Amino acid sequence: MPVFSGIWVALVTPFADGAIDFPALRRLSAHLLEAGVAGLVVCGTTGEAAALSKAEQLAVLDALLETVPGERLVMGLAGNNLADLLALQREVQKRPVAGLLVPAPYYIRPSQSGLLAWFGAIADGAEVPVILYDIPYRTGVRLELETLRQLARHPRIVAIKDCGGEIDKTQALIADGQLDVLAGEDAQIFATLCHGGSGAIAASAHIHPERFVAMAERVAASDLKGARAIFGELQPLIRLAFAEPNPAPVKSLLAMRGLIRDELRAPMQPSSPALLQRLRSELA
Repeated sequence: MPVFSGIWVALVTPFADGAIDFPALRRLSAHLLEAGVAGLVVCGTTGEAAALSKAEQLAVLDALLETVPGERLVMGLAGNNLADLLALQREVQKRPVAGLLVPAPYYIRPSQSGLLAWFGAIADGAEVPVILYDIPYRTGVRLELETLRQLARHPRIVAIKDCGGEIDKTQALIADGQLDVLAGEDAQIFATLCHGGSGAIAASAHIHPERFVAMAERVAASDLKGARAIFGELQPLIRLAFAEPNPAPVKSLLAMRGLIRDELRAPMQPSSPALLQRLRSELA
């Protein structure tokens, strides 16, 4: 039985005049959960966590916990200073959360043995399940298949958000059955589910979340024709959601629906006028 399955939304962090917009955060989370998503992943890449202070990250989590059950929240845990990261982990684990989403340390580009030590230290300190976040185009280092297999032996490491872009590795991890494999590239959700993956962590699922949920449910029910049809309808949205750096297009779409302001933190920039026109057409 998977620990993590279904559609999890990589949640944006709404802003208003430079500060976190907590009413919009609560409003958005309620909207997504009512649509049937399995849960929310907060303070990840889409949440602009790198532009938030540690105190702000905890404030986002605390605000959500006022209305969202902890078992439906995964907290991002990223950085390249292990002592600081372990300290933040201890603070997060004072709250009820379903798990932690942890990428490799960015910029440093450690060896595979360094990655084993890094993730091992975090897993040793974990009181909740850990989801590995394999995203080499952001961190600068890839998690090799054998490294992932060794990490999967740790009792706290239970899943992977797969943004590695290597279908052979994805299929091997699914075949191993030791990790819940969650698609991290939205364009690969349908393929990952069809290969036997357990779900997805998706930014584009902010928009029409009920369709993403229905697609996953149809795959689970072996209705691949129905699931393929839904995914085909979602593909234009997915392409637009990543036409410019994430999460700018998603925030623009949410703002068009009146759920948040269309605001990001530097160095992120709002969607271009040309993209805004295309996004309006998508929602028309």
